[in-house]
Amino acid sequence: MLARRNRIRYTREDWLVDIVVYIIVGVVFFITSYPFYYSLVISLNNAQDTARGGIYFWPRMWTFASYSSFFGDATWLFGLLVSVARTIVGTVITVMFTMMVSYGLSDRKLIFRKGYMGLIIFSMYFSGGLIPYYMLLRSIHLLDSFLVYVIPSALSAFFIFIALSFYDGIPGELRESGMLDGASDLVIFIRIILPISLPLVATIAIFSGVGQWNAWFDSAFFVKNKGLRTLGYLLMETINQANVPTNAQAALQSMAGSKVSPFSIRVTAMMISVIPILCIYPFLQRYFITGLTIGSVKG
Repeated sequence: MLARRNRIRYTREDWLVDIVVYIIVGVVFFITSYPFYYSLVISLNNAQDTARGGIYFWPRMWTFASYSSFFGDATWLFGLLVSVARTIVGTVITVMFTMMVSYGLSDRKLIFRKGYMGLIIFSMYFSGGLIPYYMLLRSIHLLDSFLVYVIPSALSAFFIFIALSFYDGIPGELRESGMLDGASDLVIFIRIILPISLPLVATIAIFSGVGQWNAWFDSAFFVKNKGLRTLGYLLMETINQANVPTNAQAALQSMAGSKVSPFSIRVTAMMISVIPILCIYPFLQRYFITGLTIGSVKG
């Protein structure tokens, strides 16, 4: 009886507001998701049939020729492999360096801590520019190598401040309990701090991984070897070429019996570059839940 009395009774105004809200949410969802869905439909449709127009919600002539042509082209395939490699290696290195540096800076007793923090803040507001940056990469022999993708991005001031704000919320008693047991700073970090830092690790990994996957600027200016071009750069290059097909694309088009076109190849590359992020993100989203340290210190 009490449960029935405590139920919320919806009035006509409440139902009207809910209906309006659902309609607005549905319209916004359609506007934001339809371009992605339309690109998927175009990538699965025959290129000649696509040129006729009139395709909106479903492929009219199903074909996987665009995907076959994409993976059959060595340029696109190598670009995909380079992007996957730089994303995995770059993300791991960024997370590792950010965690270690931030954990050290979170110690209030660290010698010259203010000086280190000042250098990090200074690097956020001031930059040497593209030409000095290029000369620096050349002096340390990073140009035209795979390391130019992962070494410069190994440490980010933005990630450091995110990690510092997270470490500030960890009770100091956790470190003190480890020190009383005779554990070193490295052991405390690995066995105590790192297990409760999964939300921080997931956040940095997502930001860093998406940035590495979509990056194309460094591949355009710091790499000349075509075998080291990333998928993002190749996609940007084909978009800038508009509807002018390259020799490789023209060859693919003739081999596939005109089932593919430069436009369908571009759309297919866009889909391949987006789908991995959409598949990985749901598995990391649950680690964004905060408050894992609640109950770690018992009174």
